[in-house]
Amino acid sequence: MSVWSELTGQSAAIGVLREAAVASAATSNGAASLFGDDADASPASSAQRMTHSWLITGPPGSGRSNLAYAFATALISGDPDGDEPTRIQVEARSHPDLQVLATEGVIIKRDDVRDIVKRSHYAPSVGTHRVIIVEDADRMTEQTSNFLLKELEEPPERTVWILCAPSDADLIPTIRSRVRTVRLQVPGIADVADLLVRRDGVDQAIAERAAREAQSHIGMAHRLATSPEARARRDETLRLALGVRSTPSAVMTAARLIEIAGDDAKAITELRDAEEREHALRSLGLAPGQTVPPALRAQLKALEDDQKRRATRSLRDGIDRILVDLASLYRDVLVMQLAAGVDLVNLELRDEIAAAAASASPARTLATLDAIQTARERIEGNVQPTLALEAMLVTAIRRTADRGAA
Repeated sequence: MSVWSELTGQSAAIGVLREAAVASAATSNGAASLFGDDADASPASSAQRMTHSWLITGPPGSGRSNLAYAFATALISGDPDGDEPTRIQVEARSHPDLQVLATEGVIIKRDDVRDIVKRSHYAPSVGTHRVIIVEDADRMTEQTSNFLLKELEEPPERTVWILCAPSDADLIPTIRSRVRTVRLQVPGIADVADLLVRRDGVDQAIAERAAREAQSHIGMAHRLATSPEARARRDETLRLALGVRSTPSAVMTAARLIEIAGDDAKAITELRDAEEREHALRSLGLAPGQTVPPALRAQLKALEDDQKRRATRSLRDGIDRILVDLASLYRDVLVMQLAAGVDLVNLELRDEIAAAAASASPARTLATLDAIQTARERIEGNVQPTLALEAMLVTAIRRTADRGAA
């Protein structure tokens, strides 16, 4: 099975990366020609030529990381379609020639990349390349970006860097000038639904609804399709927003939305945290329930600190997902108010959306959509989330009297 077969909606990007993997395989016995500028040094065209630094960009949920790991599998294995042993190790993040930099915090600091830069200078141990993947490269500080820039300017001969970010504009210009950019598009709802059915064995109707409500975000669609609890939390979120009729109800709804985001974040991180702790105890030679000796407590404290940072980020991400869902809701309200004739995202709430559309003017709905975006920006800027949600929900209050507003 090809390593590219479980990707969806990105045929153009897959084509570019697979051609580069073909060029790499064709020159695997001549490393000097792999990254060179001599047109006669490789049988591949300049468009197909392999390069040492890549940037994969695309909106959240478009599959940036999945594509990066598929490309890494092809490069490490020396086979443009990958091989099964390499694919399994890359998916488990355990291949000795793969290094991954992914932060559990809000930003990537220079200290986070120091060790991985050292490792980038090691020769591949079993594969044809050493591949370094930097997820969420847009989270790098400027100092970190400048530190990494030196590696991109003079990379080791058989090392390939793959950066992932929402947009090339999220990186400093000097990095952008030293990478080859592959841009992803938002996959279609049908493509995402087909992937859920084919890869995860999800019922077709549930897959289509999850893909639509996730607005083609592959990771979120997977959660909605495979977790009834996630679907229930999303439905409660939208119904709560539609029920806001006064400032006091806006305040209470904001508090409940924070609770829902916390429950969602806990569901995502709790199992992983327990597995990590169990693995750490086992690696330290401790049995479950055994008292941790003082000499080993520092290692577990470091793990707990990492998990707390991840919980903070997961909560922030959960709040942002709620705001994205609310934006889809009021987009549907506006669609009905303007009789736009396009499909609703939240089709199952058609009656409730129609009632909301009748209880306020299009101008009020546009103001609500603006307030949602403002809330996202405020929370990103470390404004207290409850206050940001309260301000947004006050704007979302629906009253029949608003129908006369401009």
